[in-house]
Amino acid sequence: MPLMPGAEPYHHEAGQVGVLLCHGFTGTPQSLRPWGEYLAGHGVSVSLPRQPGHGTTWQEMNRTRWEDWYAEVEKAFEDLQGRCADVFVAGLSLGGCLALRLAEVHGEAIRGVVVVNPSIVRDAPLLMLAPVLKWFLPSVPGVGNDVKKPGVTELAYARTPVKAAASLPGLWSLVQGDLVKVTQPLLVFHSAEDHVVKPTSVAMIRQNVPQATIEELTDSYHVATLDNDAHRIFAGSLDFIRTHASVPLQRD
Repeated sequence: MPLMPGAEPYHHEAGQVGVLLCHGFTGTPQSLRPWGEYLAGHGVSVSLPRQPGHGTTWQEMNRTRWEDWYAEVEKAFEDLQGRCADVFVAGLSLGGCLALRLAEVHGEAIRGVVVVNPSIVRDAPLLMLAPVLKWFLPSVPGVGNDVKKPGVTELAYARTPVKAAASLPGLWSLVQGDLVKVTQPLLVFHSAEDHVVKPTSVAMIRQNVPQATIEELTDSYHVATLDNDAHRIFAGSLDFIRTHASVPLQRD
């Protein structure tokens, strides 16, 4: 299946500190590529995989489930772990949920977690109805490209594949139930105005992960990694990695 131009995965080999970046539901590595390139430019090894069903067609994505997406980021994590002394995980939206799940499963093998507008709660009407809608509708209007900055476009599907969306509650339930297992340092970036994910997810993290640092973004919508506050995310995550890594970055 041909890839959409710009949907390619991104990898960069640097020093002994690595970060795994997880893109969001119906999105592509494009939404996190500038973040990955920024970290790579400061001596961080970066892995930004393309999750199955993403970056091709929404019809293909309808043949995948959350277990497929998680398996891909798990594989990327294990690869980084084999090459780096320290591994951090990070993600946008549902990618933040995948990053938190990795932290729950792998514990001390992960040095820290950074999430941007994470989605861990079923709080949208469409997602509540998806398990029923999947029997009647193959797709509904998309949720991508929620960006405030003029002239910036997220590479994401214009349609949301309903069968794929119907698998999300299973992932959310797992992540919610194990949030207390997230004992690593956690940095959360949260847009004050987000048209995709409601504040419920961040509220649940605040309640269950007491060590979490939550920073509000005042000039970005959901896809903040491509928006006006992107540099705050990039620089803040680099400082976070430097603070919690056990070895220096390649350029430090």
